[in-house]
Amino acid sequence: MNTNLPRSSPRPGTWRLQLALLLSALFPATLSAQTPSTRHDAHAAHASRQEPEPASLAPIVITTPAMDAPLEVHLDPKAPQQPLPANDGASLLKTIPGMNLIRKGGIDGDPVFRGMAASRLNILLDGEQILGGCGGRMDPPTAYIFPDAYDRVTLLKGPQNIVHGPASAGTVLFERKHKRFSQPGWRLNAALTGASAGRTDSFIDLKGGNRAVYAEGILTHARSDDYKDGNGDAVHSRYERQSATAILGLTPDDDTRIELSAIRSDAEAAYADRGMDGSRFHRENQALKFEKAQIGGLLDKVEASAYYNYVDHVMDNEHLRRGAAMPMASNPDRETRGGRLAFTLTPRKNTVLILGGDLQANKHAARSGTPRGGADYYRAKARTADARFENRGLFSELTWQIGEAHRLIGGLRVDRWQATDKRQTVGIGSGMMTNDRPNPSANQTRRETLTSGFIRLERDFTGGTAYIGLGRSERAPDFWELIGKEAAGRDNSASLSAFARLKPEKTSQIDAGANFQSGSWQAFVSVFYNRIDDYILIESQYAKPAAMGTGTRAATIARNIGATAWGGEAGFNYRFSPDWRSAASLAYVHGENNTDHHALAQMPPLEGRLGLDWQRGPWSTGALLRLVAAQNRHAVNQGNIVGQDLGKSGGFAVFSLNGAYRWNKDIQINFGIDNLFDKTYAEFISRSGEASMIQGYEQTTRVNEPGRTLWIRARIALD
Repeated sequence: MNTNLPRSSPRPGTWRLQLALLLSALFPATLSAQTPSTRHDAHAAHASRQEPEPASLAPIVITTPAMDAPLEVHLDPKAPQQPLPANDGASLLKTIPGMNLIRKGGIDGDPVFRGMAASRLNILLDGEQILGGCGGRMDPPTAYIFPDAYDRVTLLKGPQNIVHGPASAGTVLFERKHKRFSQPGWRLNAALTGASAGRTDSFIDLKGGNRAVYAEGILTHARSDDYKDGNGDAVHSRYERQSATAILGLTPDDDTRIELSAIRSDAEAAYADRGMDGSRFHRENQALKFEKAQIGGLLDKVEASAYYNYVDHVMDNEHLRRGAAMPMASNPDRETRGGRLAFTLTPRKNTVLILGGDLQANKHAARSGTPRGGADYYRAKARTADARFENRGLFSELTWQIGEAHRLIGGLRVDRWQATDKRQTVGIGSGMMTNDRPNPSANQTRRETLTSGFIRLERDFTGGTAYIGLGRSERAPDFWELIGKEAAGRDNSASLSAFARLKPEKTSQIDAGANFQSGSWQAFVSVFYNRIDDYILIESQYAKPAAMGTGTRAATIARNIGATAWGGEAGFNYRFSPDWRSAASLAYVHGENNTDHHALAQMPPLEGRLGLDWQRGPWSTGALLRLVAAQNRHAVNQGNIVGQDLGKSGGFAVFSLNGAYRWNKDIQINFGIDNLFDKTYAEFISRSGEASMIQGYEQTTRVNEPGRTLWIRARIALD
């Protein structure tokens, strides 16, 4: 089997500079202490809540993060994790119980929480929304995330938060936190990771300033060759990515911050699940933020932000593979503008009220042709706009402290959504047999008023908090559902576009649970039940008349169904001696397609994790056993915009080891072996490995996960 396929020359990068700076910094310094995450700002800072003391069970390597506040899970994205330390946003999130990753290759998978993916999981990068350009989801929002460039990650479960936008499954916040300089100085954070398959990650974050001003520069670079599965077969998965971030801030006092930032990044990535690879993932970002806190009186805090994101994406079948009979390239782009304004009010001592609004507008365009120069060269063509979207939202959220132990939290949000279909034609068929037909929804504009809200009661008890909440969210169809799919129907005219037929998705959900800490114990449980009206189902292999009018063709459609889902997550940490700590978690979700009377597609199976850690002096070591049950409930050719069910899957167990050594107070080295016994396995919700037919690679039913993987990571922090 030939896997020595041609690799493009790396783009001019910054990795040599990063490596030199990192190595030069591995000398006497001071290690920044990692502080435990706290509850989200508005509720933690202003409501008089009885918080349990922070857990002293923080592991050296993250394997099973716990829910440490009602419906909230916090992660330190700079900390090492197992499986292998994250190389993008999705691979970081998969350590959270209930979170899964749809595998496509070595990078850029889609995160899935409780069986819900894509637009059902709201993802914000420092308060900003970034939307990918690829119609096949090569570049979900997490593809543009370099975890080391952020300071905190928070998962907010379910529709129990509306200040960050509408969300049904949950909201993920990737945030940077700035600590004002008390005197002139500088801070350095850097890391270097090496792993099997030629993987190297390097990161450096240098910040300097004084009480009035600060400047920060962040550089990242990562690359990997094709990884191998447990059978020793190479998976088409190599990648290279890099980013540069510049930040300038003003801090005239302890409670005021004005910040201007700019980001540029690029990447290329091979995919094992399709006939094309991503040869360009270019992103440009500019943002301006203002924050004023501790104002006094009724108005306590003001937050304002504005941002611009531009994504220029290229996919082709030649750049990272050989053997294409007909070289093709597609070059979509998307431009997103947005902003947010929020006021935190304290009308009474025991009451916090957040009022605000946000807006976001984006436009998508594309062009295609050949990946090389010539009459049909894609870059010589003008892009054609195919969709425009706008959303304006108003929100309010109230926290009322009732006595010593009870809180009532509620929120209401109203969004005005608008979408315009700019396509004049719709292509049916595939390859040489593609025919363009008039688009039945050409130039149509849709407008919807969407409402979301929740109410939750929390009660503190000795060592913990219990809660129960009811939430409802309405989600408008996204670009991939409206523009990229046909509607149900047997005609080749009106049903060629789903744009005018899809209804907004409405989720009503009950959440309940508790988190608890006492002595050496820390535990949590979180359960939910929801009913989803007009759930947007994506179905492939749907029979329609052929393009030429004789026979049938297989189309991919979007349609509304009724659905229900229930499940949850539970876990605990227990330190049974000064040196030893154990951890466990369990996650399960069950979904029903009530319209078709069978399983709801893309529901991951029961999963459990068992961990054991030992720490003494500068040394620590740990083990992780991941247990995943078989999944026999499936709906072949049904799913979401990320993937469809391929059939049942078998269960598996994966055992991994990790260790760490704190060289001194400046330097920490972590290392590990993932999948110690070289197990060959694939996740149930993985993409198909049979669709790509890549020359020189084994084709598998699903894209297999990596086999035995060795890794080592060194990190320094100077303050």
